[in-house]
Amino acid sequence: MSATEGSSRAADKSPRQQVDRLLVGLRWQRLEEPLGFIKVLQWLFAIFAFGSCGSYSGETGATVRCNNEAKDVSSIIVLFGYPFRLNRVQYEMPLCDDDSTSKIMHLMGDFSAPAEFFVTLGIFSFFYTMAALVLYLRFHNLYTENRRFPLVDFCVTVSFTFFWLVAAAAWGKGLTDIKGATRPSSLTAAMSVCHGEEAVCSAGATPSMGLANISVLFGFINFFLWAGNCWFVFKETPWHGQGQGQGQDQGQGPSQESAAEQGAVEKQ
Repeated sequence: MSATEGSSRAADKSPRQQVDRLLVGLRWQRLEEPLGFIKVLQWLFAIFAFGSCGSYSGETGATVRCNNEAKDVSSIIVLFGYPFRLNRVQYEMPLCDDDSTSKIMHLMGDFSAPAEFFVTLGIFSFFYTMAALVLYLRFHNLYTENRRFPLVDFCVTVSFTFFWLVAAAAWGKGLTDIKGATRPSSLTAAMSVCHGEEAVCSAGATPSMGLANISVLFGFINFFLWAGNCWFVFKETPWHGQGQGQGQDQGQGPSQESAAEQGAVEKQ
């Protein structure tokens, strides 16, 4: 019994010991440096960006009052959200006649491309910054000794900077088009029953776009974070050291020449 209990306790302690060793090996003071601190901000704002865009949902609507004998009043409520394929969102338009009661209609536009690109970029940024933080905190010796890691980090950082600029601008333009397509006045303009005398249409409440607007703001914040981090990552690359070495050599050259000239003058 004692042998089995001892083996079970050892098995229980081994995963705990591995976790403790992993946590002890993390150099948390690296987060106080600009390179580590900015990566934490990149990780957080990537979550904010794809979370606010991917979780958005809104509604628009209108009211149709038929001028028939029954004086029917129909309230139209249209729900939409990510990925903003509005041309697949259906709603029923009353016809205000005796033959048919309603007709299936769709919203206008497909804005899934900029929205999905924005969310996908946020997810990739989240995973990359998390992996970079693990490498920077736990295996910092590999990051400093192996020249390939800083070069790869710099190239990826520049790429993410460009992609965040494109994604934020494209999503901002797409959101502007979504606001125009989901405006209640656009909804009534698309219904043919509202253009005749058989019905009176009233626009509903304007959709709330606060969360979507914040997602665009988070996109540009991510761009500035990645752009600012390019300099700190570049300082870790061999290219930065080569530039300093050339500057020191150029600075030492004239001083040596001037010293030689002064010696020749003194001899004369």
